[in-house]
Amino acid sequence: MTKFRTLDDIGDVAGKRVLVREDLNVPMQDGRVTDDTRLRATLPTVTELADRGAIVLLLAHFGRPKAPSPEYSLALLTAPYEAVLGRPVSYVDWEVADENVAMLRPGDVAILENTRFFGGEEKNDPAVVERFARLGDLYVNDAFSAAHRAHASTEGLAHRLPAFAGRAMEAELKALEKALGAPERPVAAVVGGAKVSTKLEVLRHLVAKVDHLIIGGGMANTFLAARGVDVGKSLCEHDLTGIALEILDAAEAARCTVHLPYDVVVAKEFAPDPPSLRTCNVHEVARDEMILDVGPAAVEALADVLKTCRTLVWNGPLGAFETPPFDRATVQLARTAAALTEAGQLVSVAGGGDTVAALNHAGVADGFTFVSTAGGAFLEWMEGKELPGVKALES
Repeated sequence: MTKFRTLDDIGDVAGKRVLVREDLNVPMQDGRVTDDTRLRATLPTVTELADRGAIVLLLAHFGRPKAPSPEYSLALLTAPYEAVLGRPVSYVDWEVADENVAMLRPGDVAILENTRFFGGEEKNDPAVVERFARLGDLYVNDAFSAAHRAHASTEGLAHRLPAFAGRAMEAELKALEKALGAPERPVAAVVGGAKVSTKLEVLRHLVAKVDHLIIGGGMANTFLAARGVDVGKSLCEHDLTGIALEILDAAEAARCTVHLPYDVVVAKEFAPDPPSLRTCNVHEVARDEMILDVGPAAVEALADVLKTCRTLVWNGPLGAFETPPFDRATVQLARTAAALTEAGQLVSVAGGGDTVAALNHAGVADGFTFVSTAGGAFLEWMEGKELPGVKALES
C-alpha cells in the first residue's frame, strides 16, 4: 500500500494551528441540517487534534456559489456543528481571519468561511493556497469525498505545509486498499444504476480487477440487449450495446465472470405495486413491459456467488429501489453481504450516494466493512484514476 503520513506521524501539535480540510457540504432545509453524517465523520480527527492542544481550523466548501453570498456561508453550520462536536465552535470570516485566528487558544475549534468564496480555490490558484497557508502551521486532509478535485484546499496546501491524512481519510484509504488494491480473492463487484454511460470506465477497469462482476439496474438492460434479449420498453441505451459487447469480451479475456439477471421483475408502468407486476424469464419480457428489478431466482444465485468470495465492492442498486417492490433484490443481496461480513467471511466496501441510501434502506449499512459517503471520488477510484488530493498526501 502507498504510504501516507497520518495523525500518528504529526508529532506534538500543542499550540499549533492545524488547517483541516473536511467535507461539511451537508443538506440543509429551513436552516436545519437534514443529514449530519458528514459532520459526524469529522469527529475522530477534530476531537483528537483539539484534545492534543491544537488550534483546529476547519476548511470546507458549501454548495456551489458563483460569488460570496449569505446562503452559502459556513456561518450557517457553526451552531449545528457545535451541537455534533459537543464543544464550542467559532466562525471565522475571511475579512478578519488573521486577527480572529490569532485570538484562538490551544484546543479551540473554528470553521473558516466557505473556501469557494475565493474564485481561485477551484483553480488551485497559488495566491489562494498562500492565503490559506499563512493561517496554519500544519495541514490535514480528512475529506476523501473532495480528493478527486485538485483545488487549493484539497491539493495545493499539501505541497505548501507539512501534510497528513486525517482519521476519516485514513480509514477510507485502508478500506479501498483492502477492496481493490490488494484484496483477498475471489473478488466480486456489484455495479448498478440507471445508465451504462455513467459507469463505462468503472466497468472497463473492474473486469481486469475482479473475479465476478454483477451488473444490475437499468444498465443491465443494455447488456441484455447487447446479447440479443428484447427488453421491451425498459430503460436501455441501445446505442451502447456495441460497447457493452466490448466489455463482455474484455471480461472473458480477463477470466472475469459477468452476472446478468436471467429472471426479472417487470411491469407495464413504473409505480408502487402496479397491477401489471410479474416475474418472468428475461426472454419473456413483453414489448409493453419494462424491467424494474432483478428476479428472486437470480438474487439467490448471486447470493451463492457472494458466499464463494472474500471481497466485495458495491456501487449502485440492482433495481429501482426507491419504489417498492422494486427494492427487493437490492435489499436481499445487501443483507446477504452484511451477514457474510458479520460472519467474518467477506470484506465488503460500498460507496456512492444511491448505494448508501439503498444500504440504509435495507438496514445493513452498519453491517458492511466500510461504507463511503463519497460520490464522485469513490466513482473515480473505481475507475482506477489517481485522485489528486490523495496523491498529494503520499510520503
